Amino acid sequence: MVLSTATFGFAEYAISGVSEFPYFQLGCLIVGGMTIISLKHKYSRFYAGELIGIFAMYTILIALFTAPVFIASMVINPKGKGG
Repeated sequence: MVLSTATFGFAEYAISGVSEFPYFQLGCLIVGGMTIISLKHKYSRFYAGELIGIFAMYTILIALFTAPVFIASMVINPKGKGG
């Protein structure tokens, strides 16, 4: 989880720089990771692979709502229409 969070932070810093760094999304990623770890401690029947998969999908979901991804989607589809 630490590696995934660090990779997210580095990638966002490399793309957007300090001025547009998504601190809120990074905070959500850290809180989500801590929540997943606490669920692992509370419910011992979770497998580590399941939790890693959940956190990977959560990281992708958080990354989709950052400014660089939103700007790139507007460049690809400038009118905002589906087709």
